[in-house]
Amino acid sequence: MKQDQPESSIVVCPDGPLIVRGDFEIVTTSGDPVPRDRRTVALCRCGASAIKPYCDGTHKFIKFRSDPSLPEPPLPPNS
Repeated sequence: MKQDQPESSIVVCPDGPLIVRGDFEIVTTSGDPVPRDRRTVALCRCGASAIKPYCDGTHKFIKFRSDPSLPEPPLPPNS
């Protein structure tokens, strides 16, 4: 890793997960480590993922909005 790059970074995806990259540890509220096997992970923000704390894409199906003041997106045709 280059010296000018941070050890880890977090990207907030609009209406989606948090993308976390680098050297970090995820722990439960009791302090137990959560297993991971990748340097980059997507963490759930919608609360509906079946594999929490990781994102499984459910936010798309439940139309999760990271900014609740925005209008709901239009439904796709034939839905």
